[in-house]
Amino acid sequence: MKKLCALSLLFISVFSMAQESGSYKLPPKEVAELLLAKPTPAISIDRTGEWMLIMERESYPTVEELGQPEIRVAGLRLNPNNFSPSRQNFINNLSLKHIKDGKTFSIKGIPAGALISNPDWSPSEKKISFLNTTANRVDLYVVDIANKTAVKVNKTAIVSTIGPVSQWVNDNTIIYTAAVSSPNMLPKKPITPVGPSIQENMGKAAPSRTYQDLIRSAYDEQAFSFMTTAQLMKNTNGVETKVSAPAIYASFALSPDSKYILTETIQKPYSYLVTAYAFASTMSVVDLSGKTIKMLAKMPSGETTPSGYDNVLPSPRSFAWRADEPSTITWCEPLDSGLIRKNMEFHDAVYALKAPFTGSPAVLVKTRMRFRSIAWGNEHFAWVNEGLTGKQMQKASKLDPATGATETLFERNTTDAYNNPGIPVMKRGAWGTSVINLLDNTKLLMNNAVGSSPQGDLPFLALFDINTKSTQLIWRAKQGNYETITAVLDANALKVVARKESQTDVPNYYIKNLKSNAADQQITNFSNPYPSMVGVSKEKVKYKRADGVDLTGDLYLPKGYDRTKDGPLPVLIWAYPREYNNAADAAQVRGSKDRFTTISWGSPIFYVMRGYAVLDNAEMPIVAASKDGKPNDTFIEQLKLNAEAAIGALTDMGVGDPKRVAVGGHSYGAFMTAHLLSHTNLFKAGLARSGAYNRTLTPFGFQAEERTYWEAPALYYKMSPFSYANKIKTPILLIHGEADDNPGTFPINSERLYNAIKGHGGTVRLVYLPYEAHGYRGKENLLHMLWEQSEWLDKFVKNAK
Repeated sequence: MKKLCALSLLFISVFSMAQESGSYKLPPKEVAELLLAKPTPAISIDRTGEWMLIMERESYPTVEELGQPEIRVAGLRLNPNNFSPSRQNFINNLSLKHIKDGKTFSIKGIPAGALISNPDWSPSEKKISFLNTTANRVDLYVVDIANKTAVKVNKTAIVSTIGPVSQWVNDNTIIYTAAVSSPNMLPKKPITPVGPSIQENMGKAAPSRTYQDLIRSAYDEQAFSFMTTAQLMKNTNGVETKVSAPAIYASFALSPDSKYILTETIQKPYSYLVTAYAFASTMSVVDLSGKTIKMLAKMPSGETTPSGYDNVLPSPRSFAWRADEPSTITWCEPLDSGLIRKNMEFHDAVYALKAPFTGSPAVLVKTRMRFRSIAWGNEHFAWVNEGLTGKQMQKASKLDPATGATETLFERNTTDAYNNPGIPVMKRGAWGTSVINLLDNTKLLMNNAVGSSPQGDLPFLALFDINTKSTQLIWRAKQGNYETITAVLDANALKVVARKESQTDVPNYYIKNLKSNAADQQITNFSNPYPSMVGVSKEKVKYKRADGVDLTGDLYLPKGYDRTKDGPLPVLIWAYPREYNNAADAAQVRGSKDRFTTISWGSPIFYVMRGYAVLDNAEMPIVAASKDGKPNDTFIEQLKLNAEAAIGALTDMGVGDPKRVAVGGHSYGAFMTAHLLSHTNLFKAGLARSGAYNRTLTPFGFQAEERTYWEAPALYYKMSPFSYANKIKTPILLIHGEADDNPGTFPINSERLYNAIKGHGGTVRLVYLPYEAHGYRGKENLLHMLWEQSEWLDKFVKNAK
């Protein structure tokens, strides 16, 4: 009852504000209630399954919260008042549940109105740390699970603008990045700059993506330094000790034996072309007193990275601690000068250097593709991942670190979901770090939390023999519900934590014993946040496009709908195109009809409540026509095939009216929408949110396209909806966040497309949402967006003449 009253009051409050302002509008009540429903809490369980942390959050912040002061610099968006990111999703409350007896405990000491982030279990899991953000500072709290009390442990304010912020050393000691000045000491931007902003290039190729919020002036450099410089601090039982000198810590990581810290510190000069994490930096090892033990590498700015997927800087990368040893550093270096097209047997080499870091690095392994990562098991086993983004390839190998011997475990196309074996289950190793749980020294327990199959997603656990490469299925979700393993508490006893849901059952968590017939122990009891959706039907529909490629989509129909009595419905198709190198992978079934429908702000499912048939996740594959061809060579032609197939399928089912169909999407889905409206007459209207419509504004590639504008100018012209704005006569609603931070989707895309369509007499509406980035968050903005979409659909689709 309290929840319903609060929702009603919020609805009335927003409604009153909207009327007073004369600008913001509200969607129909049934749509608004879905948006404002309180989200289901998230959970985190300790490794023994004794305690569960329950994390609650509210739905969306207000536009006033979004509109607070913000510094946009070096690809970061920062709050100048408290050394924190300005756009965060906070937890609003924490509680603890003892799993065995089911008792739930509130946590004393959490400040009223807390804005919580970064919860982290201590090494013994007897404590939990978290950050609390206030108007003028960020603080670090520690929860003692024994007495259910949170205590602020820091004296110096935390800096959380960049990097990992904090890490446990032991149950009494934690290291973190602390402020070296007060936020009110931020230098004021001068009205008269010190001079013009100047960039130059002296004949060296430096292609870069179109990043936003970059450094543009000397003042921006000054502001970036001020907001990100921090003192690494060690806190033992509330006593703070400085570690090393203040710096800009892009990352820091404690060695498994807790004797050393691997640091990456950002160095000047700052780049005006790339974001902070691609700035020049120095990798070093320091001890816990702050003494520099070893300077490992000076890495150049990422602005000189060669153009094209899988090309990298000709410098070391991927520094990390080896998890199964006390203090060994590993990293990777290219053997091909960073150019993947060089004809070489091996393209990368991985090196290792043991403490005290005075010897020569040893080569651990060389990879034929680009090195991605290593998961460590023991002195004789590690799992090596390598791959090629451009060719959509992944390879996993077993490595014996003692001898350097390697053997391929599997190689697959990354778009081949059916043959994804999953990922190895990890355990806590001798040094308290996460290592692969190798059973009987020969078998891995593999967890596939998706489990794609021709019947839809069916997650599974399997044993994988690293010698025979054979797989033995241990458990798989059954059709009729969707169940996934979120944690393995005991790999030998097969005691796991599972998340279970169905179309009608909200996701909840259970303890399962896969070796016994004991009933599952339900450990959460979350309720349905969308009671008004009960009765809405959902099915996974399958159909073919004209060239034989199999397609699917998630079809939602209104509650009480009877196709024989009610006839065909107006339709909203929502999609996002994806590229494939072969038709077989494109045709695979993705998703599950048995999942509970969770509605986010960007979902099209709201409109099933307004009498529409909604085809969500309508597959829009773009497939390479030949082995040497590229998917985008026939992008528009394949979009038309996909759209025609979807409309035809709904028409044949008798649920969709082919004369009343709308299409929509966000980002690349908006790009798709504009193309479909300019090249077909299949639709009555389009909804296009935060899209890129002029590909010449992303000249060094976009999505999976790695050819540049200068290599394929005709392709860039053809793939720009702006080029065909004169042909867009179907009504199109353009919505864009005025502070879009996504590379490529600058707000000017929507502005210029609007002007072009308007200039040629098309029907178009442009809505800029204040303060919004690429993903929208402001409550009033979201309600207004849903109103805009509802009005557009009703006017041009549902009530179309």
